[in-house]
Amino acid sequence: MKPLKKEDIKQEVFDLYDDYAHNKLDRRQFIEKLSLYAVGGITVTSLLSFISPNYLENLVVQPDDNRIDSEYITYESPKGGGTIKGLLSKPKNASKKLPGVVVVHENRGLNPYIEDVGRRTAVEGFISLAPDALTPLGGYPGNDDEGRAMQRKRDRNKMLEDFIAAYDYLKNHKNCNGNIGVVGFCFGGWISNMMAVKVPALKAAVPFYGGQPSAEDAAKIKAPLLLQFAELDKRVNAGWPDYENALKANNIEYKAHFYPGVNHGFHNNSTPRYDEAAATLAWERTIQFFKKHLK
Repeated sequence: MKPLKKEDIKQEVFDLYDDYAHNKLDRRQFIEKLSLYAVGGITVTSLLSFISPNYLENLVVQPDDNRIDSEYITYESPKGGGTIKGLLSKPKNASKKLPGVVVVHENRGLNPYIEDVGRRTAVEGFISLAPDALTPLGGYPGNDDEGRAMQRKRDRNKMLEDFIAAYDYLKNHKNCNGNIGVVGFCFGGWISNMMAVKVPALKAAVPFYGGQPSAEDAAKIKAPLLLQFAELDKRVNAGWPDYENALKANNIEYKAHFYPGVNHGFHNNSTPRYDEAAATLAWERTIQFFKKHLK
C-alpha cells in the first residue's frame, strides 16, 4: 500500500483527532470512530500511525546545535507544583544580556516539539525557558497519550503559577535583560493569555490557538498580544468574538491572524495537521513581535 498523504485524509479525521487530543473522546471511542474512515485500502493502523506525532524525525534545531547552549534546569514554583524542571536555551557566547521568552507546552507536558521550539527561540537571539508542568508527577512520560492523562491530574491554575514562576526565573537570570514575553500552544495558548492577565510587567504574549480569559480578566491585560488562530479550529475560535470585544473595550494592543484552511495545531511540524506555509509565517511574525517588544 502506498504511504498516506495529507490529501488522502478527510477533514473529519483531523476533527476526530482534535477531540481525542483534547479529552473529548477516550482511546476506545477514538479508534471506533476512526474505523469509519478506514476505507479504500486505508487501515485503522495506518490512519493512527499517520496522524500521530513523529517528533524525533522533525526536529528543526537539534539538542546539540552549536549555535546555542541548552540545558535542563530546575526552579521553584511555591504557589504551583514546587520544584519544576525546564529546558533553558540561549545563544552561545552572547555578549550582552538577552530578552527572555517563556515557551509553554500543550496539554501533554514538555514533549520534543516544545523543546525544539525553545531551541528555535534561542537561535533567534532570546534566552528561552520551556517548563514541564508534569514535573510534580514525574515529568513528560515519553508519549503524548500518557502525558495527556497525567496533565489532567493537575489543576490548571496551579500550572499557571508554574509558568508565572518561570517568568520570575528568567526575570532574575544573569543573562536576561528583564524583558520577558511568552509564547504557548493550545493549553499553552491559554496560559499565554492568562499570563498577560496575571503578570502586569509581561512585555508581550503570543497565544497560538489558545483558550480565552473572561472579559473581566481581559480588562487587566497590559501586554501587547499577537494572537494566532487556525481557520478550521471552530472549538477555539468560538471564543474569539467576545475576547476581541473585551480587548477593544479596554484599549488593549492586539493583532489577530487567522490562517486560512489550516487546523488547530498547524504549527506543530511533527503531525499532519502541520501546515508549512502558515507555520513559517506565524513563527516569523512571532519573532518579529518579540524583537519589537522585548529588545
